[in-house]
Amino acid sequence: MPLYEHVYLARQDASTQQVEELTTQLKGVIEGLGGSIKKTEYWGVKSLSYRLRKNRKAHFTLMDIDAPPPAINEIERLERLNEDVVRYLTIRVDAHEDGPSAMMRRAERDRDRDDRRDRGDRGDRGDRGDRGGDRGRERDRRSRDDSEDAENGTEE
Repeated sequence: MPLYEHVYLARQDASTQQVEELTTQLKGVIEGLGGSIKKTEYWGVKSLSYRLRKNRKAHFTLMDIDAPPPAINEIERLERLNEDVVRYLTIRVDAHEDGPSAMMRRAERDRDRDDRRDRGDRGDRGDRGDRGGDRGRERDRRSRDDSEDAENGTEE
C-alpha cells in the first residue's frame, strides 16, 4: 500500500480533546478501509502566516499513514465536511521518517536552547574593560586633535 504524510489544521477554538477525538475518528476510518496509521504527532497551537477562515492560529496534527487511496479520499472528504478543520494536506512519500518529525525536533531544540539560556551561574559580568575599552578614547583624542588643528588653521 502507498505511504502518506497527512497534516491537518483545526480551528483554534477547538479544544485539544476535540482535536484528539477528530484524530481518533480519522484513524478509525483509515483502519476500517484497510489502512493503518504508523505515527501521530500533535504539534500544538501555532500561529498562521495569514488568516484562514478568520483564524489566526490553529492546532496542527501530523499522521503517517499506510493506506489505499480510497481511504485517503474518505478522510479528506470528512475533513472538508468538518467545520473544525481549517486546512489539510496529504503527500505521498516513498518512506516514512523514523523518529520525530522536523517540527518536533525543532521544538526539542528550542526547549534545549531555553534551558541553556536560563543558566544563572554567570552572574553580572560587569565592565568589559579588556575588550577594546581604549578605542573610544583614541577616537576622542583624534577628533580633539583635528578640531584644534582646524582652530589654529593648520591642516595636515
